[in-house]
This record gives sequence, structure tokens and C-alpha cells, in this order.
Amino acid sequence: MLLNSKLPTVKTSIFSVMSALANKHNAINLSQGFPNFEPDQQLLDLAKKAMNSGRNQYAPMAGIFELREAISDKFSLLYNSSYHPETEITVTAGATQAIYTIISTFIRQDDEVILFCPAYDCYEPTIELNGGKVIPIQLKAPNYKVDWEEVQQNISSKTKMIIINTPQNPSGTIFSKDDMLQLQELTKNTNIIVLSDEVYEHIVFDGENHQSVCLFSDLKLRSFIVASFGKTFHVTGWKIGYCCAPKDLMDEFKKAHQFNVFCVSHPMQKAIADYLQNSNHYLELSNFYQVKRDLFLGLIKDSRFKFTPSQGTYFQGLDYSSITNQRDIDFSKRLIKEHKIASIPLSVFNSNGQDEKILRFCFAKTDDTLKRAAEILNSIQLF
Repeated sequence: MLLNSKLPTVKTSIFSVMSALANKHNAINLSQGFPNFEPDQQLLDLAKKAMNSGRNQYAPMAGIFELREAISDKFSLLYNSSYHPETEITVTAGATQAIYTIISTFIRQDDEVILFCPAYDCYEPTIELNGGKVIPIQLKAPNYKVDWEEVQQNISSKTKMIIINTPQNPSGTIFSKDDMLQLQELTKNTNIIVLSDEVYEHIVFDGENHQSVCLFSDLKLRSFIVASFGKTFHVTGWKIGYCCAPKDLMDEFKKAHQFNVFCVSHPMQKAIADYLQNSNHYLELSNFYQVKRDLFLGLIKDSRFKFTPSQGTYFQGLDYSSITNQRDIDFSKRLIKEHKIASIPLSVFNSNGQDEKILRFCFAKTDDTLKRAAEILNSIQLF
């Protein structure tokens, strides 16, 4: 059979490649973004309780009402902003499914979508599958600041969507209030949809506040917010997220969502709905991860790696240009094979594979793991 691939250049995900190499060489895995510690036992007990109380059949297509109501309450508490639980919130099979469905719902042949690079790797293939064209805006290390004049120059009559990610994976940077105001001004009085990937909204450091699109009135009217309970509650394997949007946008989203997954795990939804009743379960997350970031960076401050402390997420970029000129993909593989530590090369997220000699390390790990990783990084000299 002759196949004409719709994604001819897409290969195995870099996350799968690096995790497989880490397993093969028994390396400390700071590559893929998942914790190596257990979630709160209370959350696990709530999931077990939900299963034992009969929450084992299909949930409503948009998600159980208790969870949608808890999400709505969270937006009121955090942002003084409202999303109606009946019409403006949908529970999804992780954030990636929400992103896929949003793009599939609105992007048609030859529509243009602006991305800020380095960009998480699920955006571009989904745009291409739906016939869209990616318009990349390459941000420069170490600060990854947006040049909004460049963005304006790339907006055309074909621009259908702008995708933002704040806090941003993989760079660990955040959009400022001024960034959001600039985005709001550029999209005002247009038909451009904004997809705001906010899965790390509860992991922002150094006293900064997360600037959600829902805080900006005109942006909110044209935007989807995508979020993840897996990232927030250390249960990435549960694959539960959600999205919020004004009713007219959400109505269109649901048309595709119902034929994609229809609904997601019923007992896990119930467990999370109950767990959300205590706001400290997410309000304390920034402090929790800032302690880990500071521990990790403190341990490697005298190494040959250079860094700007992550502003959010649980990822830290390390500049290795003082060690070698080797390409980041090759160097990261070498670190696994020769030094038993795994990371992610940032060039795979950049426009045209631009290599700035930066690797991404995940610090959502136990303190012992971070200490062992730091010992390895401190031992690395010139290559």
C-alpha cells in the first residue's frame, strides 16, 4: 500500500526518544515533564471513593457539573472572572486534546496561525493536519521577549489564530501584563481567535502573577483558555484537563469534542471536583516548585552551565555554550550515554531548528533526584 502521509516530516516525539534513551542507559530522567513523586494521598482516596460509589459509567459530554462548577469557582477566586459552568467550560482528556480540538474546530485550509517559538511540539502538527499554515515568531534566549511590532507585521487577512503559552514550556518564561495588553490591542476588532495554553498557571515564581487572558476583557471574548489538572496535581497519567471560552466559541468546540473523545474518566472527574474545594491544593503550588527550582539552581551555581532562573513551569533551561559547541541534540544524547542524565534539546521547539546551545531540565523531582542530578552536572567540564 502506498501512503501519502499528512505529516511526512514528523518523527517520534523528542520526549519519547529521550525517555527511551534514559531507560536504556539507566540515566536520571529530567527530560519528560512529569513528577517522580506521588500525588496527595487524599486525591487518590477521593478517586477510589468515586469508583466505589458507582461513578464508573459515561460522564456528561462536557464533564460532570460538580467539576465544571468547581472550575468556575476557581476563576472567580483567582481572577475575579466568570465562566458559566453550563455553557463555557468543557472537561477534556488532557490539555493536548483540548488544543487539538480547538485547532481542528477553527482552522481550515490555508488559514494562518501565529506561534511563538520555542513552542510546545503539539501545536504545529495539528495546524498542518488541518491544512493551516504556521507563522513562527522566533523568540531569543535568554529572555524570550516578544517583539510585538514583528507580530503585527506577520498578521494578515489570513491570520485565523494566535497561540500563546504562559508560563511557557519549554523556556520557563511568562507573559507580562504589558504583553497581554499588546496582544489585546493587536487582535481588537479582528476575527482572530487566541488559544491561550495556561497549563502551568499555578506555577509562577518570585512573586509574579499569572496574566491569564480572562483578565483582559476584549481578549477574553476571543480566547480559549486551556488548563491541566495533571500538571497541577501531579497526576499526568490521569490525562484530565479543561478549556474555557465564551459560549459562541465553546458551542463550536463541543461539536468536535463530542466526536473526538465525547467524555473523560468519570471517577477522576469526581475526585478532582472534591479536591478543588480546598483552594490551598493549587494556591500553594508556586511555593512548592520555587523551592525545588532554587534547590536545583543553588546546587549547580558553580557548574559550567549558565542560566536565567525560570519564571514559571517546572522546567529550567541551561546554557552549555561554555562546555562545547556540539549541537544540542547530539550533546543531550551524549549526556545520557556518558553521564547518565537526560534532558531535552531546545532546538526541536525552535523555528527551523535554531540551536542556541540550551537544554531543558525538569525539576519536578524529589530532592534526592535533584541532588544526584546536580552532582553529575557539576562534574561536566569541557567537551
